[in-house]
Amino acid sequence: MAAFAYSAINAQGVELAGEITAGDLAAAREQLRVKGLLAQSIKELDGGAGVGQTNITFGKAVKAKSLQIFSRQFATMIEAGLNVVGSLVILEEQTSDQALAACVNELRKDVEGGLLLSEAMARHPKVFSRLYVSMVEAGEAAGILDIVLDRVAFQIEKQEAIRRRIKGAMVYPTMVLIFATLVLIGMLMFLVPVFVKIFGQLGGQLPTLTQYVVSASNLLKDRPYVLLLIPLAVWSFFKWKATETGRQNWDKFKLRLPMKIGDTVLKVTMARFSRTLSTLVAAGVDIIKALEITGQTAGNWVIEDALAGVRTKVHEGVPIAQPLIENEIFPPMVAQMVKIGEETGELEKMLGKIADFYEDEVDAAVSSLSSLVEPIMMIGVGIMVGIVIIAMYLPMFKMLTLVK
Repeated sequence: MAAFAYSAINAQGVELAGEITAGDLAAAREQLRVKGLLAQSIKELDGGAGVGQTNITFGKAVKAKSLQIFSRQFATMIEAGLNVVGSLVILEEQTSDQALAACVNELRKDVEGGLLLSEAMARHPKVFSRLYVSMVEAGEAAGILDIVLDRVAFQIEKQEAIRRRIKGAMVYPTMVLIFATLVLIGMLMFLVPVFVKIFGQLGGQLPTLTQYVVSASNLLKDRPYVLLLIPLAVWSFFKWKATETGRQNWDKFKLRLPMKIGDTVLKVTMARFSRTLSTLVAAGVDIIKALEITGQTAGNWVIEDALAGVRTKVHEGVPIAQPLIENEIFPPMVAQMVKIGEETGELEKMLGKIADFYEDEVDAAVSSLSSLVEPIMMIGVGIMVGIVIIAMYLPMFKMLTLVK
């Protein structure tokens, strides 16, 4: 799409000037004619791509909850008979999320300029995911935009529910680990040096464990900048994880984690995969494209790679269930229920049941992990602090001998 500056005359003979977006000069002239304007001059604007080719991003990220409410309200307005532009005007005024309000404002302008809603949304990839845009595109083509928007809202709601459960389970262990690390650093920097002075006055050979703790204390006291290694290590890890190789290795590693953590990660991925594919199939998206989008939004490279193979087989005419059965990453229940869904023509329904099952499984797994991780974290904290305390009191057993 390109931007054009125009000068035109309306039915009353008044000369008007403005800008319009269209695929080419002829399309721009036709848009003006439809609006009842007789074009006098049309000139393509210089300085870059047209409206449909430019991605717009905003400083603040749009909250998932705001996007869910936006989708649900949008669906209600479309179902009530309002047009897209009118709905966007109301939504822009109603939303309290400033970033989303700015985005909706741009959507309204683009739709008024002649773009489809899906095309306008595609210009905001940081707000509307490819899944969202593809579903809206399918909804526009099938004339069921209200139903599709409602399904999008449901999809966002389910994904956020899983994310909240996982985040909630991680808060306690993270806080305990941070607190234990700060206590350990404080003891090494301030408590241990007091004991070191006492030991130095008494003389004698310190136990091996005490020597290690004293060495660590001296290192932190003389070179406190070594503490910067902790945030540097964290930054390096996330930097590595952002690379393609790092992402692949990390996603493989997560699935192999012990204590049922890897199993929980797989359940989360299966829930997301099933829910996304079910939503896309229900919206009428082509199955090849639906598998591609599902893979890209699966959240794990292993599943993404597996779905790429599934997509290739389906493109060759193989039923979806067959490559799922052949790939060991997919649990047998998933493959069998997909097979039943294909045979009965109820693939969307079966995928929804799979998603419901794994979402319940995630709930149970997260609760189980929380009850398991909490005592382990407390034991870990006790060991960390206990080593320092024991190391400091071991020489006390020799103190009487040293005094004599």
